Amino acid sequence: MRVAVLMGGKSAERDVSLASGRAVCEALTKLNIEHLEFDPAEQALAELQAMNIDLAFIMLHGRGGEDGTIQGALECLGIPYTGSGVLGSALAMDKIHTKEIWVARQLPTPRFLRVNAPLKENEAANIVAEFAQHIMVKPSREGSSIGMAKVDSSEALIDAVNSALALDDEVLLEAYVTGQEYTVAILDEVALPSIRMVTPHVFYDYAAKYQDNTTEYFCPSGLSDDEEQQLAELCLEAFHSVSASGWGRVDVMRDESGKFMLLEVNTVPGMTTKSLVPKAAQQAGIDFANLVLKIIQTVR
Repeated sequence: MRVAVLMGGKSAERDVSLASGRAVCEALTKLNIEHLEFDPAEQALAELQAMNIDLAFIMLHGRGGEDGTIQGALECLGIPYTGSGVLGSALAMDKIHTKEIWVARQLPTPRFLRVNAPLKENEAANIVAEFAQHIMVKPSREGSSIGMAKVDSSEALIDAVNSALALDDEVLLEAYVTGQEYTVAILDEVALPSIRMVTPHVFYDYAAKYQDNTTEYFCPSGLSDDEEQQLAELCLEAFHSVSASGWGRVDVMRDESGKFMLLEVNTVPGMTTKSLVPKAAQQAGIDFANLVLKIIQTVR
């Protein structure tokens, strides 16, 4: 087998993608699988056809890599690839469309509002009054918490929306859930052990994920067996509802009443030393190299 590891790209998550890609390449070396690095920001995709590869291992995070774009190109080139297909990638990358599907499927998710233009003072004041709690502001199609903010005033909401609109033309306003944050990795139709994250940051932001060592990860997460099963079933249903497949991750909050609330689906999660899917796999008895192998084996 000859594998091309697609990494880098042009998205705001380029640095994380490069780190993930390098880690996957190290694992492929341990597995004695022939491979090469391929950065679509520096090489034309058409070059892949001349490289005699059997599989593309997608480690491109964010736009261009996780939104169905690269998946569609690989379909046209006739090259098999890891992870979700065009539809699942495009839907999961769009937080607003994902939540609309969950609402239609009656899956629990925090209340939300779509914004696609700067807010006027009266609009912002009305939204703050309507939500009557902290609001999470998120660009609809960015990952790694890029462009996100937690606000509780109309002035802060206006500023956060403007910042998010600089990254995306649609912005998600989501009711902030006070409680514990969990993530569940999905690997070949199986939910791996959940992870609970605790951070001193205002929320689990980019710095908490990648830049400092203050975040604590608990796996096992401390849930009872019944709660773990409930969460696993919810995340698998949430994953399938947006046509995601192969492998990925579902992020969840648990509110103060104990109810799990779905946040988003990641179809190309990080694979760095700080990333969550490898931590969950380790708890399930799967080391990093075998995790990479199992992801390859999900390609049908």
